[in-house]
Amino acid sequence: MTSKEHWETVYETKNPDQVSWTQDKPTVSLQLISNTNLPKTAKFIDIGGGDSKLVDYLLDAGYSNITVLDISSKAIVKAQDRLGEKAKQVQWIESDITNFQPSISYDLWHDRAAFHFLTSQEDIRAYTELTKNYVKDSLIIGTFSKEGPKKCSGLEITQYNAEGLTKIFGEHFIKVNCLTTDHVTPFDTVQNFQFCSFKKQN
Repeated sequence: MTSKEHWETVYETKNPDQVSWTQDKPTVSLQLISNTNLPKTAKFIDIGGGDSKLVDYLLDAGYSNITVLDISSKAIVKAQDRLGEKAKQVQWIESDITNFQPSISYDLWHDRAAFHFLTSQEDIRAYTELTKNYVKDSLIIGTFSKEGPKKCSGLEITQYNAEGLTKIFGEHFIKVNCLTTDHVTPFDTVQNFQFCSFKKQN
């Protein structure tokens, strides 16, 4: 089964309360985004956004230039159905991040729990090249920490600490802030996340 087939199956067969990454309110992401002090007109992209509610809160906060990328068309449709008319205010992109060919640069790149699914050096390099070439200002990455799970949705992941993320992205970005946080899943298990916020080097 390909990565795309895996995620299409997940989103076809499971509701939000049946997958571990669901958050009613993505508080940490929203705070880190706010901390960038970028204007509400900034070009924002959420990598692996799926049917995350982050886009709902960003729209409600007045952000007007939002893109959501996900490998799963079914995840995107779920988000669009939830948003209703508001979905028309969002640019939706169906793509594997390692094959993504952006047509524009983004002021703010956010990724909660997509990057850690990249386990080969080739895919990790492809991702960092994207951020180097297409992120103009701020980069926010959230992954499972070294104390977090070693798998998600049956797939191997790569765990990170602050030093690991800084080593990968530090050639082109300056670390602003790193923190760990516990995410309580819909079935009351706890996943420890590592978040880091970076600023593009001039």
